[in-house]
Amino acid sequence: MNLSLIDFSALWLTLKVAGFATALALVTGVAAGFGIARTRLPGRRLVEAVLTLPMVLPPTVLGYYLIVTLGRNSVLGGWLHDSLGINLIFTWQGAVIAAASVAFPLVFTSSRAAFEGVDANFEKAARVLGSSELKVFVRVTLPLAMRGIAAGTLLAFARAMGEFGATLMIAGNIPGKTQTLSMAIYDAVQAGNDTLANVLVVVISLLCIAILVLSGHLLNRSVLR
Repeated sequence: MNLSLIDFSALWLTLKVAGFATALALVTGVAAGFGIARTRLPGRRLVEAVLTLPMVLPPTVLGYYLIVTLGRNSVLGGWLHDSLGINLIFTWQGAVIAAASVAFPLVFTSSRAAFEGVDANFEKAARVLGSSELKVFVRVTLPLAMRGIAAGTLLAFARAMGEFGATLMIAGNIPGKTQTLSMAIYDAVQAGNDTLANVLVVVISLLCIAILVLSGHLLNRSVLR
């Protein structure tokens, strides 16, 4: 099977976008998960609902929100363009933002559950021994929650790889520039190139199966622990 250069670029772009998006979702998701897990203030459930909203919103609706937020006519998008010369619309960086938005809830929910599952007695013992809050988090809380966070991160990576709707809205489908693997599959089907579509489908399916198996293994180990 001879795959064109554009198909290789679509595969590489998919991995690059998913990697950056997962890193972004990991940082923000862990921070939000820890904050929610340690907060008992009124309105906590509402904040949780807002943070997990991208998981249930139609991708096109999420993409529309991103366009409204990051477009040149928006306050944030206009400032990025005028002050920093940054344009996220129809760029692979925009695809990263879109993929990170849909991947964030997976990291957030898994991190929150993992932090809530940490035995508070270990944290109290570390504080009694003179550890600062930062040391308690780095040396006690984070290691104990790591398996759950890692499992959620893997799921987020798989979700970012398969993102289509929001990415199409904000980054478009430009071959060699913003066309990810899911969009390449869509184009192949539209063009009647079933052979290429089958190959690309098998590639992304195998990648996702491997990620799900590893994620399930980590979750099982976390529960047993």
